[in-house]
Amino acid sequence: MEQYNSQFDDYIAKSAHFAKPILEYLRKIIHETCQDVEEVMKWGLPHFDYKSDMMCILAAYTKHCSFSLFKAELMSDSKLIESVKAGKKMGYMDKITSLADLPEKAVLVAYIKEAMALNESGVKKIRTKSEQPKVTEVPDYFNERLAANPLAKEIFESKPASFRKDYLIWITDAKTEATRQTRMEQALGWIAEGKGRFWQYKK
Repeated sequence: MEQYNSQFDDYIAKSAHFAKPILEYLRKIIHETCQDVEEVMKWGLPHFDYKSDMMCILAAYTKHCSFSLFKAELMSDSKLIESVKAGKKMGYMDKITSLADLPEKAVLVAYIKEAMALNESGVKKIRTKSEQPKVTEVPDYFNERLAANPLAKEIFESKPASFRKDYLIWITDAKTEATRQTRMEQALGWIAEGKGRFWQYKK
């Protein structure tokens, strides 16, 4: 039974123009291949879960998209293996700018089927750190808010990575759109004052 999440529709609608056909194409293939897949928003990103475990993840950024296979390091494809060895723990499809950057449909289907088999067998991803992914890029929706607040944008971009990461995790971890909007509004105010995410706890 296909399970669609309206939050995914909103995410795709708000993504950059180039990203929409990429996200829609991948979403379609995932559902065609795995009819029991479940769409879940986690950390502000579209996740596809199967058998109560993460299977793959989509993300849209300002200039590229990514299609991540959660258990890429456990898969058999040689290209995936090489990308994992090179430090890309969820595969090589992390800089997609057009449909032409994706492998052929048959390859994508094979990846999804193998990912399904891993989840069906109960194989777990080896986690040496927190399951929560690192936030290394600013989501488009926050970039837009920063662009509308030049002071906050200038301060945000001048701060160290740890400063930015604290805010990005807080914002992308929002479970609802309303909560995300509230957090972005609060964040912009604090950033404009040069305050870190946890400033109120510092003496």
